[in-house]
Amino acid sequence: MMKFQTLTSPASCLDRDDIDTDQIIPARFLRTTERTGLGAHLFEDWRYDAGGHPKPGFPLNQTGANDARVLIGGRNFGCGSSREHAVWSLLDFGIRAVIAQGFADIFRKNALRNGLLPIDVDAADHAACLAAAGAGRAFTIDLEARRVMAEGVAFGFDVDPFARTCMLDGVDELEYILKHEDRIAAFERER
Repeated sequence: MMKFQTLTSPASCLDRDDIDTDQIIPARFLRTTERTGLGAHLFEDWRYDAGGHPKPGFPLNQTGANDARVLIGGRNFGCGSSREHAVWSLLDFGIRAVIAQGFADIFRKNALRNGLLPIDVDAADHAACLAAAGAGRAFTIDLEARRVMAEGVAFGFDVDPFARTCMLDGVDELEYILKHEDRIAAFERER
């Protein structure tokens, strides 16, 4: 997992409610357990027409969208099935944080375990984020301080403390445990 400390990036807006995991990565692309290559199929059915050509009106097909590391969604982002591939496809595309008005529980857990930061916001902060992104303003997300900032935007956010520690250190749960292997072995010897 890559470290996540401070991220400064433009944002892409996909202001739709109930974006489910089958829309994020359609089931027909779930034939792999590899985390790479899925970004090409992120929002496949929304991004491309029947001939495989990019739809010009889709936000991730806009100029500069490949530089955006922040995605702004609507309410209930990541609902539907529990597929971890949805998180992998966002990360493989380059998205490191999603700002939305709520996340499905399983999606949130999968995101945090894989280094994708889900930021839950209220309606006012969501509207401010959409306005800032629409104006092309860069967002700065400081995970240490748990703050999001852009011109016209400034708010704090909550994140699971253990997940935050893992993301700041760039380790998954197993790597975190292995960092303490000496202490674990000493504890076991004493018992």
